[in-house]
Amino acid sequence: MKRIQTLALAALLAGPPLTMMNAMAADNWPARPIRFIVPYPPGGTTDIVARGIGAKLSEKYGQQVVIDNRGGASTIIGAELMAKAAPDGYTMLLATATTLSINPNVVDKLPYDTLRDFAPVTQTVYVPFVIAAHPSVPANNISELLALARNKPGSISYSTPGTASTNHLGGALLEYVTGVKLLHVPFKGSGPAAAAVVGGQVSFVITGIATVLPFVKGGKIRVLAFASPQRHPNFPDIPSTGEAGIKNYESGTWFSVVGRAGTARPIIARLNKDIIAALNTPDLKERLTNIGFDVRTQSPEEFAKFIRDDLALSSKVIKAAGIRLE
Repeated sequence: MKRIQTLALAALLAGPPLTMMNAMAADNWPARPIRFIVPYPPGGTTDIVARGIGAKLSEKYGQQVVIDNRGGASTIIGAELMAKAAPDGYTMLLATATTLSINPNVVDKLPYDTLRDFAPVTQTVYVPFVIAAHPSVPANNISELLALARNKPGSISYSTPGTASTNHLGGALLEYVTGVKLLHVPFKGSGPAAAAVVGGQVSFVITGIATVLPFVKGGKIRVLAFASPQRHPNFPDIPSTGEAGIKNYESGTWFSVVGRAGTARPIIARLNKDIIAALNTPDLKERLTNIGFDVRTQSPEEFAKFIRDDLALSSKVIKAAGIRLE
């Protein structure tokens, strides 16, 4: 009996249990600035999303959200920093499909584990891809383009911003679900990939609508379809791949926010609620829509399931296409 009392006293003197400490920390959060890691260089579209969210959260919390651009190595540098951060809610990462779904399937000895190291908060935006061809390609729609590819396997080429990019997976997934054989031509960036189609060096490009719109207006590129089950509400005149009977096909890229695994659930829940509210403020939502983004959010639990499903699908497509990063 005395031993039990001694142990109880020692536990009391040692401090409150971890669960109680987490609850206390969550009640006082945020008590200092929050670091928001962006695993890309400044000035890109990820920066627009992160800085838009950061400004709204800073205003709400009365604490600065500091944007920390850590570009390089296919987002691995920034993601590794997140994986090593303290699980206290004071560091978060703007993670992309590349970070969470693609890298684990194409990079050997990745210094983080998507499912083990991160706490899903929510998706933020989705960028639906379009399939756009040079006017000389004898195809007026996606069905005719696929017919050309079936007649001459490997002769119809498509450009992307690089090997193992989400755009590349869009082409590989198109091959996977339709059985056609295409020729992938990687470039260093979306601009050069679109320019190659404008110049007639490549048959078509898989990219965001904002990248090709200037060329579409000039008649230099023809959009064949949105890579999605339904038409996009902002571009009702452009058909979808779903309308053409292409099942189980949707291609685009997505951005999200994750924290460190082990962060108190009340903090994750609050971040989820406040980030969703920020993204749906009229000024930020309009700005994102104008650059071709769709605001797309979920609960932490829904986003966790989405990540698991996307990891599994990416694994199948990448293995079938033999995609690897050196």
